[in-house]
Amino acid sequence: MSPRRVGAGSDAVGRQELPLRITVDGEPVDGIAGQTIAGVMLAADRLAWRRGRTGAPRGVFCGIGVCFDCLVTVGEDRDVRACRRRARDGDVVTTQSRQDANPTPGPEAEPEIPDAPGTEE
Repeated sequence: MSPRRVGAGSDAVGRQELPLRITVDGEPVDGIAGQTIAGVMLAADRLAWRRGRTGAPRGVFCGIGVCFDCLVTVGEDRDVRACRRRARDGDVVTTQSRQDANPTPGPEAEPEIPDAPGTEE
């Protein structure tokens, strides 16, 4: 797949580019109607927009909605797969961190595991 876009003037199909603008973490990002949120961000050279549990940057992995690496918050909707959601003009996108969404439980939150039968002292 080529990272280049076909300009409207050289498009044999005759598509018209309808611009749109979304906001990602407070910054305006321009795209074209029909692009997914991931497509808009990738075209704007934003390759990562989430951090995994280890802090490693994450962006698009599968690109077809099977994995969960491209999760973002769109408006009030959390855990939206950016590769599946078409961008709409005016969308407000907030990046997420797995560290924020799934805090590691402390030792007081660990469940008590009962002894196996027949192991009583």
